[in-house]
Amino acid sequence: MSRRVGPDAIRTTANAITVARLLFTVPVLMMILANGRGADSWATFTGWLVLWITDGIDGWFARRDGATRSGAFLDPLADKILVLGGFFALAIRGDVGWWPIVIIAGREVGISFYRVLEGRRGVSMPARRLGKWKANVQFLAISLVLFPPTSDIGWLHDTALWAAALITVLSGYDLVRAARRAEEASSTHEM
Repeated sequence: MSRRVGPDAIRTTANAITVARLLFTVPVLMMILANGRGADSWATFTGWLVLWITDGIDGWFARRDGATRSGAFLDPLADKILVLGGFFALAIRGDVGWWPIVIIAGREVGISFYRVLEGRRGVSMPARRLGKWKANVQFLAISLVLFPPTSDIGWLHDTALWAAALITVLSGYDLVRAARRAEEASSTHEM
C-alpha cells in the first residue's frame, strides 16, 4: 500500500481527528466531574464512547494514509490526557479508588520519560500490540464506571480498574524489553 502522506506531514486526517479528540476531551472530563456515574450519566457515557471510538478512527486513517512523526507524538499524548483525565476525574468524585490509578499514572509518566531518554540515544520505541490492548482496557474500565446499567456495580469497577493497572504495567515491561532487544541488536550489527 502506498503512502498518501509523508512522515513529516502535519495536516493529515488522522491528526485532525486527534486534535478534535483533544479539544473534546475537556468538556467530557468536565461532564465526568459534574455527573460522574449513575442513571443520569448517559450524555457523559456517550461523550466518553465517542472519544474512545475516534481513537480507533484516527488510527485507521494513520494506517491507511501513512504514519507521521506528528501523529506518533499527538495520538499517544491524546490517549494519555484522556485516560488519565478520566481516571482522575472519577477518583476525585470518589467513584473509584486511587491505588490502581496511581499505578497507571506512574507507568504512563515513567514510560514517557523513558521514551524521551531512549529517543535521545537514537532508540525507537514504536507502539506495541500490548500497548494498544492496554489503551482499550483503560477506556473500557472507565466506560464500565460511566455506563448507567453498570454504574452501581462496585466489584465490576474494581476488577476493571485493577485489570487496567495490571495490563498497563505488563505493557510497560513489554515496551522496555522490546527497546532493550532492539538496542542490543543494533549494537551487535555495529560491531
